[in-house]
Amino acid sequence: MNRRPTLLAALTLTAAAALTLSACGSDDSSKNKDNDKIAGADTGSEASASPTASDPAPAGRPKIELPSDLSYTFDWPKTGNKEKDAILADSEQSIKAVDLAIVNQDAIDKAYLYYYEGEAAAGTQTFIEAYVKAKARVTGAYRFYDPVVNTRGKDRGSLVYCEDQSKAYDMYLKKKVNKTPASKNSYVLYNTQLRKNDEGVWVIEKILSQRGSDRCQP
Repeated sequence: MNRRPTLLAALTLTAAAALTLSACGSDDSSKNKDNDKIAGADTGSEASASPTASDPAPAGRPKIELPSDLSYTFDWPKTGNKEKDAILADSEQSIKAVDLAIVNQDAIDKAYLYYYEGEAAAGTQTFIEAYVKAKARVTGAYRFYDPVVNTRGKDRGSLVYCEDQSKAYDMYLKKKVNKTPASKNSYVLYNTQLRKNDEGVWVIEKILSQRGSDRCQP
């Protein structure tokens, strides 16, 4: 989970679950972790806090309702393969569930824990905790594209995809939005390893990310 750097320029977790908070669009390669303090944020227009529902959750899945100032575009069409399409669908929900935990300021929110386990769950918890400590959340528009999904056997899979963060930002809970210009680092490559659990849910076990990946540049 590789996001915005005003909170943490580089929060590196385990090699199997490298999660970083990074500013959408800013080049933070010269920053030092010791200097990662929340300075004054640029004042933006107040975003609506009224929740909007995501796509209807299948029976038994957690319901994910996010503020109306958050939007998601998933440019990954169905493959026609039942299991691959299930991986794509569950991955969409897992992405939104992490942002829901950030919005709720709850590092052990049940929705994301439904989709993450093991190293990925531990790393994601640390990622969310950074937002809770900073009293900040995410806002803006995200786009996900160029997916490559594979399955191995009956219960193992992987998903590699890109994320465009150029129109997404940190928002401190006093409604100050830290808007940063788009740059090469606004585009992030993810590699997730998944397992199909006993409930038929494709849960994320490991996640790696690469900010500024050449593959994801527009």
